[in-house]
Amino acid sequence: MQHWTSPYPTHRAPTMARNAVSTSQPLAAQAGLRMLLAGGNAVDAALAAAIALTVVEPISNGAGSDAFAILWDGSRLHGLNASGRAPAAWTPEYFAGKFPVRGWNTVTVPGAVSAWVDLSKRFGKLTFERLFAPAIEYARAGFPVSPFIAARWALLVPELQSQPGFAEAFMPEGRAPRAGEIFRNAPLASTLEKIAATRGEAFYRGELAEKMEAHSRAFGGAMMRSDLAAHANDWPGTINLDYRGYTVHEIPPNGQGIVCLMALGILSHFDMASHPVDCADSVHLQIEALKLAFADAYRYVADPLAMDVKTAQLIDPDYLKARAGLIDMKRAQDFGHGSPPRGGTVYLTAADASGMMVSMIQSNFMGFGSGVVVPGTGISLQNRGCGFTLEAGHPNRVGPGKRPYQTIIPSFVTRGGRPVMTLGVMGGSMQPQGHAQVMVRFADYGQGVQAAVDGPRFRVVQGMQVNFEREWPAGVLADLAARGHDVVELPEGQMDFGCGQILCRLDDGYAAASDARRDSLAVGF
Repeated sequence: MQHWTSPYPTHRAPTMARNAVSTSQPLAAQAGLRMLLAGGNAVDAALAAAIALTVVEPISNGAGSDAFAILWDGSRLHGLNASGRAPAAWTPEYFAGKFPVRGWNTVTVPGAVSAWVDLSKRFGKLTFERLFAPAIEYARAGFPVSPFIAARWALLVPELQSQPGFAEAFMPEGRAPRAGEIFRNAPLASTLEKIAATRGEAFYRGELAEKMEAHSRAFGGAMMRSDLAAHANDWPGTINLDYRGYTVHEIPPNGQGIVCLMALGILSHFDMASHPVDCADSVHLQIEALKLAFADAYRYVADPLAMDVKTAQLIDPDYLKARAGLIDMKRAQDFGHGSPPRGGTVYLTAADASGMMVSMIQSNFMGFGSGVVVPGTGISLQNRGCGFTLEAGHPNRVGPGKRPYQTIIPSFVTRGGRPVMTLGVMGGSMQPQGHAQVMVRFADYGQGVQAAVDGPRFRVVQGMQVNFEREWPAGVLADLAARGHDVVELPEGQMDFGCGQILCRLDDGYAAASDARRDSLAVGF
């Protein structure tokens, strides 16, 4: 039973409605709501919001992003992997022993546009072109930049201003736009019109693909039109694990959603509810479970065609029970990977009165991704290639046509085969950690969706280091430090702790929660 009151200092309450949209940016949430008011369904709303986010939150995503989605169509779940593959020229030798962080040679084939096309074709009600109207409006007429986005935009400028096309697209006055200033992106408006008119063909095989290839060649990139034309999405369904009577669903690898499932599977061997919420014992268990899960994920998760263990082996109940046995309540540990039995991002969610629910995420990875923007198009490109390794023999070693380890993950929760909740927490390696922390709050402590989003978060970094939000009580942090955790308290406003959105099914309608850590907004009717 959820409790709708929150013990945390938030001014937010969940939005309750029969149709709802929740995103990290208010203008994008309104774009989705417009589709619902026009007779569209949850997929139409989610796609309009996703497309609008490429305009109004460019620090996090763009037309050159990747995407994933989990969708309840009213009777069953579907999982979409719209992440791109490495260009054909990307051999380990191509990188001469060092993988770049920015620039063209971090760009895998962008998949977000193909996600928009496939989701609309398979599940949408409105015409594809109609979904683009709000985004095109925002791009051509402009929109006022929020203080949150303006501050982070300015922080990224020193690093990215020399990347090809960046300054022309994102520094219109020779600097980042200031809070309240109108930002326009007319080239992106034209690009979105071309994508809408051709159902993505211009992006993968036509005029826009030609421009991407020309720009790649001009700046030493490997991406060719043939790489773009070869792109195809997968519908792999979901992987899942039962936790306290709920079934938590994630997209299978190459994504890191399995980290959440492994951590919850480990925690299921402890009586979490016997420890007060937010106490040191509860937090210690969650940290150690996540460390164990990440140790395995960083060793084994890759393009599924290259993995040397099966997904099912990583979430095998007996294996997770054995991993749980490694946790010592009195001390923190730096775990290595086990041996399983052999055999910058935006999240958005939408639901409608018919029962359709969408959990969707798209991202350029680090702020502005690769930093590369194709001139005259407004297409900013992700740097998902950074998810690869050059380590010989590793399943995630870079190779032609491979998908890299992906951080972006949507989540979905069911109970008894019926939908309960969509869930997403953006922020690199924070994402599965956020999913697990929210599920513990929801399932173990009975917190309502807004409280589960508002509660203070921690982030496992590496080794013994764990970052904490300032809201954690000093006594809890001191206790954790005494157990050996390298406790690092970060100042208010850090992006390290992600941003969550949740839609929870009610008897009639939904409760939609949005995260005060960003500009997030939940709307409905």
